[in-house]
Order: sequence, then structure tokens, then C-alpha cells
Amino acid sequence: MISIELARALRTAGLRWHPVSGDRFLIESSAADPGAGADVFTVSEMTVDVHHFPTGSQIGFNGTTEWALDSVDLGDTLWLPREDQLRALLRDGFLSLRVVRDELEPEAYEVRASILGVERVFVAATAEDAYGEALLDLIVQSLVGEPESVLPPRLEA
Repeated sequence: MISIELARALRTAGLRWHPVSGDRFLIESSAADPGAGADVFTVSEMTVDVHHFPTGSQIGFNGTTEWALDSVDLGDTLWLPREDQLRALLRDGFLSLRVVRDELEPEAYEVRASILGVERVFVAATAEDAYGEALLDLIVQSLVGEPESVLPPRLEA
């Protein structure tokens, strides 16, 4: 599962969530039970689904006995995208994923991605975090402009 810190960074960078069945999320609302922030929920038509209203979307908890909660605003949740969702968001920029095994280091995952035409490598302890780091870089680079390799050379004064 993607780290909560990276999921927050992706949201802050501008990644928007449009909930569908199977999506994982947690509640970050200050109105929610303080101990509930660590609970991961999954959108499912059976127990947790999305209701769209003119005032915004809400996630509804249907028939849950463990929660005294009917619904929560989408803005009070944090999406925890899956590996396949992160890969899909990289689109054609995704080049490869491989497991890095080293006798001296713990197993890691390496994602190679083309970010604005520049091949980059992202290594993390989980595949989701490696994909997430690549996606975060893509979002940030898309916002700040072109990579240095395609900028015109600087003129020396």
C-alpha cells in the first residue's frame, strides 16, 4: 500500500480522486474519531459507496455497525491509490518496474519513467511508493515547466 505521507503529497500536488468501487481511503476529518485515521476503507457498493450531490460528493457508509457514521465529505478523506492506478496515471511515461535485490540492502522496487521526455528512476520499499514518487515528480515537473535538458542553454554574461 502507498504510504500515507506520499498519498498526502500527491493530493497536495493536485492529484484529484474520483472514487470508484475498489478504491481505498482513510478519513482525515477533524470531526472524525481521532483513532479512526488509521483505518483503511474500501469503496464498495455493499458497504461504502459514493453519493454525488450538487453541494459535493460524500462517501456513504451503508449498514455499518462498527461506525456511528452515515457519511463523510470527500474532502475529509485521503485516497490511497493502488499500484495499477498509479501506473495508469503515469500513462505513456511508464517505462518499467523491476525488483532490486541486493544482499546488503532490503528488497526495493525501481520504476523507470519518462518525465517530460527525460528518463528518470524512482526507488522505494514498495512498488506503490516507487510509482507514487514517479507520479509526484510528473505532476511537479508539469507544473513548474520544462526539464533542464530541453531548456535553451544559458548565456554567460
